Amino acid sequence: MSTSGGVSIGVDIGGTFTDVVVRRSGAPTRIMKIPSTRKDPSIAVLEALERMEAEWGLAPRQVVRFVHGTTVATNAVIERKGACVGLITTRGFRDVIEIGRQMRHQMYDLALEPETPTFLAPGRRRREIPERIGPAGEVLEPLEEAAVAAAADELVATGVHAIAVVFLFSFLNDAHERRAREIIAARHPDVLVSLSSEIDPAFREYERTVVTAFDAYVKPVVDRYLANLDAGLRSKAVPAPLQIMQSRGGISSAATARLRSVRLFLSGPAAGVIGARMVGAAAGLRDLITVDIGGTSCDIALIEDGAPALRSEGRIDGYPVRVSMVDVNSIGAGGGSIAWLDAARGLRVGPHSAGSEPGPACYGLGGEEPTLTDASLVLGYLDPEHFAGGRLKLRPELARAATERVIARPLNLTVEQAALGIHRIINAQVAEGIRLVSIRQGHDPRRFTLLALGGGGALHACALAEALGVRRILVPHHPGVLSAEGLLAAPVEHEVSIALPRALDELDLVETRRTLERLDARCRALMAQESISARDIVQRYFADVCYAGQAYHLEVPFEPDAADPLVALTAAFYTAHERTYGFAPKASVRLVNLRAVHSAAAAEHFSDDWEPSGRSPLIRRARILLPERQQPVDAAVYERAALSAGDVCDGPAIVEQDDTTTLLLPGWRAHVDDRGNLVLERATN
Repeated sequence: MSTSGGVSIGVDIGGTFTDVVVRRSGAPTRIMKIPSTRKDPSIAVLEALERMEAEWGLAPRQVVRFVHGTTVATNAVIERKGACVGLITTRGFRDVIEIGRQMRHQMYDLALEPETPTFLAPGRRRREIPERIGPAGEVLEPLEEAAVAAAADELVATGVHAIAVVFLFSFLNDAHERRAREIIAARHPDVLVSLSSEIDPAFREYERTVVTAFDAYVKPVVDRYLANLDAGLRSKAVPAPLQIMQSRGGISSAATARLRSVRLFLSGPAAGVIGARMVGAAAGLRDLITVDIGGTSCDIALIEDGAPALRSEGRIDGYPVRVSMVDVNSIGAGGGSIAWLDAARGLRVGPHSAGSEPGPACYGLGGEEPTLTDASLVLGYLDPEHFAGGRLKLRPELARAATERVIARPLNLTVEQAALGIHRIINAQVAEGIRLVSIRQGHDPRRFTLLALGGGGALHACALAEALGVRRILVPHHPGVLSAEGLLAAPVEHEVSIALPRALDELDLVETRRTLERLDARCRALMAQESISARDIVQRYFADVCYAGQAYHLEVPFEPDAADPLVALTAAFYTAHERTYGFAPKASVRLVNLRAVHSAAAAEHFSDDWEPSGRSPLIRRARILLPERQQPVDAAVYERAALSAGDVCDGPAIVEQDDTTTLLLPGWRAHVDDRGNLVLERATN
């Protein structure tokens, strides 16, 4: 993975901006933010390559590493723009995806809506096949191959482009699923097939069916997007292979990502957490709460003792997706979040976003609804002439007009009062999101440092810290593109799991080690495809464990070389259960799955190329409006690039830079550390 002398690029595509970080040995880090192209996100990526050569003299042929974080999979689900999917399953189980778990989150709505993702494969696109694998992996009924062929023909005739195959107990014996794919591929080679035994080899039929159907739903979209981007990079003569960030926080080749598309749901947010971890570690801070406020959403995560929290199941658009991922709480709160009035004339903000097309009203690109960015402009927090490094000129008159028409006039408020209200609502929503990943998980947010990233994180950080009692905030050198930086800091990582359901006291360690060897072999093959040397690989093992009779499991580390691996595994499970649920009876436990994770750390680290510009940091004074203040206050405005190590700023103040704006409230003091980070601390009362 050596990149000596070459150019490394990290590209993170968001709902409003595409963030680009360019690194070259011996040269300063370059950053770029350009509007995302919603119809084809790869267009913005290729435009960045053109500007990189025109503005910085760096030719695409010099690129030796290209890492990408994408929201294509998530957007396909949210916007319902995935493939037409068919489901082939064991006879008698066609309605598992519709029945679900018979648990409703909305109990008292007058009009009840389905809470299972039936849109993935409606009843008319589900087929049952005579076959049966038993609970020990034995064949109880052979696969009826003619039925598979007939089902595939019928589904394709209805317009299906992808097929999910989910057979009972296939996680113990995948022979029937593999044969079904061979039959489908022989008759319909253009149809993409997802097998549950490859996507999610674990028990619980509903969850396994859902995640396999989601994989089939997004696979054609992801496959087409990555193929187009790969072709575009080749057309620009980029020699580097395309690498993609996965939801767990590791990167893989585009070829592997196309095979397991469902693992890309948190591709972009995971990169932000990895970048935050690296910045925090460099600053000596290992306990962090990250708040990534972008143009469309806000992603919140917790890092404890230098390790991001992981979860074995996430939720996408409200539906369970059993994929290992960084534990990120995403809410619809970003700079493009639209302010609106509900039927009771209550002020709401989001989750709908103006995105980059047409964008907030102040962009002057046709947007007519007021957004959080418009409110920030009205309150004086943003400089209309230097937004996004001066590449996008904001129009305050359009922001005021939209806010007045939609919010202020109907509520009989001034435009400024309406803008303050928009800020209060967003801050309350984000603060509640932080509580969900901290207090709700048994963590006191007051012992963490708040790390603000994204284009809007530093603008709201002080207000969020005050709401939660947090006394320290870290604003990295390039917070607005930290997700793109995180891509270059992330390890290449591959994970392979297998179902191994049995009581721990019945587990044969010899058999278990042989199973781990098989998992290791599959991981090594994937790492070899990335051209990773075996000596650079770190191997880790995890086990999904539960109490006997318990329906849900916890992932805990498994150490096969420990003095007594099973005793250590049991103790680790008790500790995890106590931390998660508040109790841990010393009862018998069961193994559910085993997992091998192979990773190789990236060669790039956050560089120490920061140097002050030498200019005077104080560039002007501004009149801004703050919560709980009746009149505008005078605030000093500083240029971030001109601040030197040891410089101190007292609130109220604004610190401007190309990729973000930091708002320092009264009672807060910021100082620049020796790595160029802004460290904000609450003054002692």
